[in-house]
Amino acid sequence: MKHRDFLLASCALTVASTSTNATATNATAAENTAAENTDKIRKAVKYHMVSGKLSVLEKFQLIQDLGFDGIETRVALGEKNKGLVDSYLDASQKTGLPIHGVIHSNNPTLKEAVDQASYLGANSVLHVVPYNQKVGYFENYRQTQTTIRTAVSRAEQKRVMILLENVWATFLIDPVSMANYIDEIDSPMVGAYFDVGNVVRWGWPPHWIEVLGSRIKKLDIKEYDLKIAMSEGMRNGFRQPLGSGSIDWKQVRKALAKINYQGWATAEVKGGDRARLTDIASQMNDVLQI
Repeated sequence: MKHRDFLLASCALTVASTSTNATATNATAAENTAAENTDKIRKAVKYHMVSGKLSVLEKFQLIQDLGFDGIETRVALGEKNKGLVDSYLDASQKTGLPIHGVIHSNNPTLKEAVDQASYLGANSVLHVVPYNQKVGYFENYRQTQTTIRTAVSRAEQKRVMILLENVWATFLIDPVSMANYIDEIDSPMVGAYFDVGNVVRWGWPPHWIEVLGSRIKKLDIKEYDLKIAMSEGMRNGFRQPLGSGSIDWKQVRKALAKINYQGWATAEVKGGDRARLTDIASQMNDVLQI
């Protein structure tokens, strides 16, 4: 039996622990699809999207007041950042707003990121697989897998998932490659942090969802407009509000329902003040049918 399969059952318990309302709604959830059931997807926002001269506690309170279920913070390592990290934990405990995950980009210090996630009560580290064009493709493939493997034991011990996000690094830009990359690491604590908007440059979100399937543990939510991208520049494609671009959100919801996705969906768009964050919450409700 593969190591991944051996630990799969306990991993499922860890994922479920971030959804405190799941048990009470299981009977209803079984009768609905992910596109129809508001209890299957939990809405979150990135901490750094909250602007304004507010304290950490005030930002957490604002996010909670606007109807978000959780928040995601950036990893801040070292003694100089201890106060900031502690303020995240304090704000989460005082407001009751969970920190569901931490963002570590492509930094190699994954063990430390896993420890910080565990300290904050989060169950995932968002990791971006880098593409070093100064070495061969296969060498980059092996090196980046080695970086992840060095942290797998810590992740399994702490019950913190290392989730790989599909980005514009021109590496792992098709779903089959990403699925194989994840499977080769062979741990239930390594999965996909699927970014719906990022894939539109190279493919269609429902196709990625179909291929990645249960490897998808969390979602990043953003829009992408191909017409704008082609006429005004690729990055400008992210400019449109959720639901106003090229993504067929109905098909996304159907694909998520087909794999029985249950978990976090975190906005990754331009943030702002209370009014802007209110709009983001409303747009997420519309495209995800929350």
